[in-house]
Amino acid sequence: MKKVTIYEVAAEAEVSLATVSRVINGSDLVKESTRKKVEEAISKLGYKPNAVAQSLALKRSTTIALVVPEASFVFTGQIINGLIDVAKIYNYNIYLHTISEGIVDFKDVIDSIIKTRVDGVVIYNDNLTGIDIETLSEYNIPIVFIGNKIKANNVSSVYIDIKQAVNELVDKFITEGYKDVAILEDRKNDYSSKQLVAGASKAYEKHGMKFDNQIKIPKAQRSTYTFLTEYFKTNKPEVIIANRDSQAIAIMNAANEAGYKIPEDMQIVCIIDTKYNKMFRPQLSSFVMPSYDLGAVAMRMMTKQLSNKEEDQEKDGSDKNIELSYLFTPRGSTKI
Repeated sequence: MKKVTIYEVAAEAEVSLATVSRVINGSDLVKESTRKKVEEAISKLGYKPNAVAQSLALKRSTTIALVVPEASFVFTGQIINGLIDVAKIYNYNIYLHTISEGIVDFKDVIDSIIKTRVDGVVIYNDNLTGIDIETLSEYNIPIVFIGNKIKANNVSSVYIDIKQAVNELVDKFITEGYKDVAILEDRKNDYSSKQLVAGASKAYEKHGMKFDNQIKIPKAQRSTYTFLTEYFKTNKPEVIIANRDSQAIAIMNAANEAGYKIPEDMQIVCIIDTKYNKMFRPQLSSFVMPSYDLGAVAMRMMTKQLSNKEEDQEKDGSDKNIELSYLFTPRGSTKI
C-alpha cells in the first residue's frame, strides 16, 4: 500500500504544507474551519504523522538536509566534502537525500525533509521548479542553493555563472574562425542546458549572428551515444559543447566511429571538469570549477543564517548570493 505523504494531505485540503504541519503540531495559528479541512483530509487519506514530524519547529536538531542529484556524483562528491568539513567545525550533522530521475519524486523528498525536523536545507539541483522552492520557503527553513542564483524568501545561493563562461568560450571560438558551434542538450539538467544555450546565443549576437544549433535528443531515444552515431552521419559541427563528462565521452566515441578526428575535424568541450576528462585521449577541454568551495561556502552561509547574529551581518554584509570563479582549461580536444 502506498504511503500517504504530507504533500498529498495539503493538496486534498487545498492548503499549504506549513498549514498541515501546524495542525499536526496543535498550533493555535490555524483557523477552526481550516483545521477541520486538514483533519478531514488526514482521516480520508489515512495519513499517519511521523513522531519526529509532530515535534517540528519545537527545537533545533543541529541537522542540515543536503539534496543532490545522482547524475553527477563525481562532481558532487567534492561539494559534499567541502560542506561536511565546514559542518564539522560548527557541529552540524548532514542528512543526505538523493534525487533519481523518474524514481525519486522531489515531493517525497520534501515530505522526508519536513519529518526529519532539520534546521536548514542545502540543495544542489538545477531542475527544481519555482513551486518546489516556494514550498520549502513556506516553512521558514533556511535554504542555500548550490549551482544557480536564486531569488526567493529565506533562500541564499552560491553559484558559478555558467552562462557567462559559455559566452566567453563561444566568443573565443567565433573570433578564431570557428562559427559552427553546437550545444548538446542535457536531458537530465534542463536548467544547465538553457544556460549553455543562453551563453552561446549572447556570443553569436555579439558577432551579428543567431544561434540555433542545439542538438536535441528525442525523448524516445534513451542513449545519447546511439543517437549521435546516427547524427554524425549527416552532421559535423566544428565545435560541440556538452555539460557532463558522460555526454562528452559519448560525443568523442561516436565522432571517432564516424571517422572524425578530434580536434582536427571536430572540437569537444565538457563544461563540468571531472577526473574522467583526463583519462580519455585526447583529454577533454573543460572548465575547472571550485566544487569543494561551493560546498564549503554553502555551509558557511547556512551557519550564518542559523546564527542570525548582528555581528556576522555587519562583518560579512547582506548579500545572499555569492558567485565563485571558473577557469577554462584547454586540453587535447580543442585547438584553442
